[in-house]
Amino acid sequence: QVQPVESGGGSVQTGGTLRLSCAVSGYTYNLYCMAWFRQAPGKEREGVAAIDGDGGNTYYADSVKGRFTISRDNGKKTLDLQMNLLKPNDTAMYYCAAAFGRMCGGKLSIQQEFGYWGQGTQVTVSS
Repeated sequence: QVQPVESGGGSVQTGGTLRLSCAVSGYTYNLYCMAWFRQAPGKEREGVAAIDGDGGNTYYADSVKGRFTISRDNGKKTLDLQMNLLKPNDTAMYYCAAAFGRMCGGKLSIQQEFGYWGQGTQVTVSS
């Protein structure tokens, strides 16, 4: 059973930092594109960042480029999202997700590609 489990959410003020982590078990981790998605109240879920199975390529939504960094440790089967310069509109539930296939390509914009999802961790940024 593939099951991502997120941690690290919380509440910060504008300009603050948070680091989200995702621990994954149950499969050959490096065969999967991994990504972070988020969903704010009343809005559709959107892709935030993705990383290829070998960590060689990363992909970001325009809204977080230069502020967020995605990384993975294939030995530990973990996925991280370092979030800097947080803004109130970053407030959302953040989800870790896995898609079979090492290369992410354009998968960040195709949620249906991701078959495994965590329960989410809440990030709240106050002004």
